[in-house]
Amino acid sequence: MSAGGRGPQSYPLMRLRARSGPCEDLAEPSADGGLRAAGAERAASWGRVRGGRCLEEGRAAATTLSVAARRKRVRLRAAAAMQRRRRPSLPASQLPEGCGGGGGGRGGCGGGGGSGEVEVQFSAGRLGSVAVDSAAAAAAAARSTEEEEERLEREHFWKIINAFRYYGTSMHERVNRTERQFRSLPANQQKLLPQFLFHLDKIRKCIDHNQEILLTIVNDCIHMFENKEYGEDGNGKIMPASTFDMDKLKSTLKQFVRDWCETGKAERDACYQPIIKEILKNFPKERWDPSKVNILVPGAGLGRLAWEIAMLGYACQGNEWSFFMLFSSNFVLNRCSEINKYKLYPWIHQFSNNRRSADQIRPIFFPDVDPHSLPPGSNFSMTAGDFQEIYSECNTWDCIATCFFIDTAHNVIDYIDTIWKILKPGGIWINLGPLLYHFENLANELSIELSYEDLKNVVLQYGFQLEVEKESVLSTYTVNDLSMMKYYYECVLFVVRKPQ
Repeated sequence: MSAGGRGPQSYPLMRLRARSGPCEDLAEPSADGGLRAAGAERAASWGRVRGGRCLEEGRAAATTLSVAARRKRVRLRAAAAMQRRRRPSLPASQLPEGCGGGGGGRGGCGGGGGSGEVEVQFSAGRLGSVAVDSAAAAAAAARSTEEEEERLEREHFWKIINAFRYYGTSMHERVNRTERQFRSLPANQQKLLPQFLFHLDKIRKCIDHNQEILLTIVNDCIHMFENKEYGEDGNGKIMPASTFDMDKLKSTLKQFVRDWCETGKAERDACYQPIIKEILKNFPKERWDPSKVNILVPGAGLGRLAWEIAMLGYACQGNEWSFFMLFSSNFVLNRCSEINKYKLYPWIHQFSNNRRSADQIRPIFFPDVDPHSLPPGSNFSMTAGDFQEIYSECNTWDCIATCFFIDTAHNVIDYIDTIWKILKPGGIWINLGPLLYHFENLANELSIELSYEDLKNVVLQYGFQLEVEKESVLSTYTVNDLSMMKYYYECVLFVVRKPQ
């Protein structure tokens, strides 16, 4: 396996697919609860946004441009947008009022950081797949489809922005309902809980704080993609967001715990460190130039695993589908440089299984590290889009690292097929996670649910060589460490190699 070759910046970018209708629920708790219920929460709250398509009531019309034509256009459109770059900070005198310390990047206010501060590139693009009968028909249909896709994409972009803005209204309605129910109790019962209403007032203050952070996150999202603009919000009003989107937003707040908070260290150690150890074992710095080892992390979430890999000097690219995740990871990676500068209250949405009232309103602080502390010359970027569509160039990646990802597929064999194609000969695939298939039991949705035994057999039949296999790797996912109810996954860790 060669350590050289084209880096992550060489890839064609893919589009962020616009949703044309509200998403359905993605999983149902099993009758016996347990891990099925845990997975139901993970699947329902994310709707497979960590690496694949969100369920839609309707889908955008298929493009009529050929694959080659689309890819050529994408490359021209995003020529230099994939590579991570450096940008000098503005002098303090040029910073907008209220922003300290420079380094926030375009349109945002960041903490410390001196000149030469790193900014992680976020890029979006699109690919198509349907051939046409004639050039004229192709051109006409392409224009129509292009306009419709752009419209749907803009609508979805602003729909997610609106969800961030609507958070406070939604949560205050939830707390007000709790207060009304409490006041409906007989007076003698209310007297038994003299602190109950005071606790609700504390939750309201936490909601207001969370809302401020969420508004800061989306403050300059219009400009977060180097090769894509979404214009201005034509409506301008904050509209009610769907329950589905609010659940995803609340789950996003818990992702900050998993990826960028000291509280989440135990979970990261269980999920990320086994992957990192395998990377170091297979690409030791004594024999490899890390900067020439290209590593892809599909379903990157808020970007911590990909960032940790880049911190070791490897050329790393994270890939993510969800705007909820992308907005948040952009904020952390490009707007946060002071350790534990920000706080959130991710547990205020949990009204059950609290041992103490104070547990519900305890804050978490982020980031626990300086995301701008990447070593000089680091090659780190994030791309937005569907893993199967964006990555198609054969024999390009030295390593693909998947964590809690492969069960997000409609058909996990498609993921295996893509990984086989894009890995270089001699390259390795490292996987850690459960098999909680996100589309299980959903009507009108393809869902191929393989046991680990069957999945392993498919992997081996493709030609992969099994080098490491560990079953029952215990892990959690965005766990509330003080909750009376916790779910655990017995994950599988495997490392397979594509033969030379």
